[in-house]
Amino acid sequence: MTTSTPRSHGKLCVSLSGDHEGEILALALKSEPLADVLEIRLDSMLKPSAAPFAGRLSKPLLFTNRASWEGGGFAGPEEERLALLRQAAEAKAAYIDIELKTETGPRDALIRAAKDNGTQVIVSWHGFNGTPSAPALRSLLQEQCQSGADIGKIVTTAHGFQDVLRVLNLQIEATEIGLPLIAFCMGQAGVISRVATLGLGGFMTYAAADHAPATAPGQLPASSLARILTELGSHAG
Repeated sequence: MTTSTPRSHGKLCVSLSGDHEGEILALALKSEPLADVLEIRLDSMLKPSAAPFAGRLSKPLLFTNRASWEGGGFAGPEEERLALLRQAAEAKAAYIDIELKTETGPRDALIRAAKDNGTQVIVSWHGFNGTPSAPALRSLLQEQCQSGADIGKIVTTAHGFQDVLRVLNLQIEATEIGLPLIAFCMGQAGVISRVATLGLGGFMTYAAADHAPATAPGQLPASSLARILTELGSHAG
């Protein structure tokens, strides 16, 4: 198996999903050598819980409980969805992901709880139908900055290179306002952005576990993405 190589900037997150904790743990253990961060998709689990993962993996954990209204698998009450993310923060997760479109009051309360536990918060926005205009993307970035996010995340669907360039260009403004940003595009046209984003200052990119279903359109297998990033890093300078 390809092992991870230290990169001068940016992180590789392997996104993990499954019906049961044992299934996800098995994928996580296989993915650890490649990953800087492991994302546990609580919304994929039949009985979601962050507790079984605490202290069992060596890499930092990111917990996501993506709502069905933002392309995820969790369709239960919002109070329950956010409680699971609070549980993850209380278990000292490195990161949690909360959608920008979450109702402001509950979102703010979750962000405060996460920070009280030393957990960094990714405030995310996903566009599954296309890519907004440049002004609309900048507005989303400003909203994320004002939300109290530690890290912003803007992921759209690309139908052409123009979409990819608009999203990657957000790194300029993110750097100017001092907000670490995850920004790339889903879909076939967006695959290149999953690699390029790290070279342009992106905080993190995502891959699928090897020999496991992707959690988003256009995700590369972890070993493939790690190999590309290692090759690019070896020729830097």
